[in-house]
Amino acid sequence: MHEMVKGTNVGLAALSEDAGAVIAGIGWSSASGDGDADVSVLLLDADGKVRSENDFYFYNHPAADDGSVQLLGKTPTANGSEDRISLDLTATPDGVERIVLAASRYGGACFGDLDDLRLTLADRSGEALLGFAVTDAEEMRAVIFGELYRRDGGWKFRAVGQGYASGLAGLATDYGIDVDDDEETQAGSLDETPAPTAPEPAALPAKVLVPAPRAAPEKPAPAARPRTARKKVTLPAVARKSLAENDSWHTARLFPVSTLKSDHERETRATSVLLAVMTQVPEFGRRLTAAFGAPAGRMETFTEVAFPHGDTPGRPDGLIRVERAGKLWTALVETKTNGNPLRPAQVQMYVDIAARRGYEAVITLSNDVALEGSPLVEVRIDGRRKHKVALWHLSWAEVTHQAQMLIRHEGVGNAAHAWLLQELLLYLQHDNSGCHGFQNMGPAWVPVRNGIDAETLCEGDARAVEVVESWERLIRQVCLRLGGELGQKVLPVQKARRGSDPHSRRAALADRLCREGLLHAELKIQDTPGVLALGADLRTGRLRTSIEIPAPEQGNPLTWAKRLVRQLADAPADVHVETLVDGPSRGPRGTLERLRPEPADLLPKPPAAITGFRLSLFKGMGSTRGNAESGFIRSVDEAVDRFHASVVVALEQKPR
Repeated sequence: MHEMVKGTNVGLAALSEDAGAVIAGIGWSSASGDGDADVSVLLLDADGKVRSENDFYFYNHPAADDGSVQLLGKTPTANGSEDRISLDLTATPDGVERIVLAASRYGGACFGDLDDLRLTLADRSGEALLGFAVTDAEEMRAVIFGELYRRDGGWKFRAVGQGYASGLAGLATDYGIDVDDDEETQAGSLDETPAPTAPEPAALPAKVLVPAPRAAPEKPAPAARPRTARKKVTLPAVARKSLAENDSWHTARLFPVSTLKSDHERETRATSVLLAVMTQVPEFGRRLTAAFGAPAGRMETFTEVAFPHGDTPGRPDGLIRVERAGKLWTALVETKTNGNPLRPAQVQMYVDIAARRGYEAVITLSNDVALEGSPLVEVRIDGRRKHKVALWHLSWAEVTHQAQMLIRHEGVGNAAHAWLLQELLLYLQHDNSGCHGFQNMGPAWVPVRNGIDAETLCEGDARAVEVVESWERLIRQVCLRLGGELGQKVLPVQKARRGSDPHSRRAALADRLCREGLLHAELKIQDTPGVLALGADLRTGRLRTSIEIPAPEQGNPLTWAKRLVRQLADAPADVHVETLVDGPSRGPRGTLERLRPEPADLLPKPPAAITGFRLSLFKGMGSTRGNAESGFIRSVDEAVDRFHASVVVALEQKPR
């Protein structure tokens, strides 16, 4: 990988023979675990300005109709998170000369609160081409990480690494976007070193509503979002009343599922249904394939395609082909349902077939969730072959998440597309589809649980590492499910430093599990105060969900306590509230049932400085490894859902 320094540039053709499409990753880590930023992309003309508001891509306008830009969203990494952007340079309009890659913070936060700011570029196969570490951004609220620009018929990348103290509004204004917000009407200035390509003022800037910085008040209000280019269609939050006379009348479904009897039937049906909807709903098909390096273009999908391979033909479950400007991008698809594992020999065969035929990728699809540094299958890549084949994985939980985000929150092009996605969701969520995401903690779960109970589990036991990996997969699935339902970004918090080894990190967590019997995770929900913590105590058999909220900056402690109790008026009586105080000692604590008549019981005696409050709910932990009613996975889902609905949502409301 080519490592760059500030101000340098490099031609993409010198780094890859196929640089027509790239994946940009903007990443960071945070010591507190809850630091976040939003990426944005600006397409600029020869004058260094956007041609219209449609050339500004951000969280509320994430994709270009021509497929040239697609914000892929945040992905957890071993030591933080990374926001990824798919850029199809072959689809970039002729009038666009530069593509600016930036990120901004909100709530008055600066990039100095984040560590390891870094941009990477990878080709469509996922192979890293270049990297650029950004420094000296401590006081900046928006940072230009880099830019792609045309030169001599090709594309070059420049490492910029400069920022705006005035945030997203300052950045947007400098590139010809008129900011319609009272709090951010002043154009921002770059830091001391001017950008080598700083744009000149434009006479007629485009008009876009840029959000004010998302403040972090005691009660966080949802941030104002910029307008999108055109109205999108989403499904109504409340379904219309059915015309059926009684519950025995079953609504006709486009994709029937109740008659499926074997795993082969489930795999065949699921593959066909998914690929068909991807073809007919362009936003959905592009959303799933952009991260794999597919160009924006006409998509066709096929099932049960046979290829010569020795004595027995290879027959992957599906094939995706995208055509753009006479060039083809092709991926073979291997599907598993009902928790069935991917078979390494089978995946290896498809990688070999793809390599021989010049195809770009093999995509595996199953209920399992891939982890960084822990591949679901190991395949052998023939280094002698000039053509590279990328191996990618999708979880059914990710497919469901993307469909939910489109039809319930972001919207699609028309009502027919929304209905198709709804039918797909109903199919995936049916008990008989076999497409339910991560559903099993693995064979090591029961022995590890029994070993902890009997105090015979020793540090270094490989089975404990397996349980930690399963726990991490479960947490990522919880984030996908909750994020899809809320329409918000939900990510697991990673506090390790960039460059740390995921194997070493998981081994340390496994040793803690052996010593203390504890599994711990933290979830950051967009626009929500604090971090939702989730702990599983295998010794006591209890799950604990909790959140810490800081003390208000104004007012007196008794007022804080009364306001908190009023906010939790409808929360369960068994919510535990603990006062956090400065220093090593613990503050007073009690259940809401006891504190409602006497909020003053939350005040420390003798008086001490209150730093915040911790709210917790406890629940019995499921014992079995699966997703049955008595299963551990079901109990985790229920604990998170109950805590979010009854406690977190209450904190977002104004006190009565």
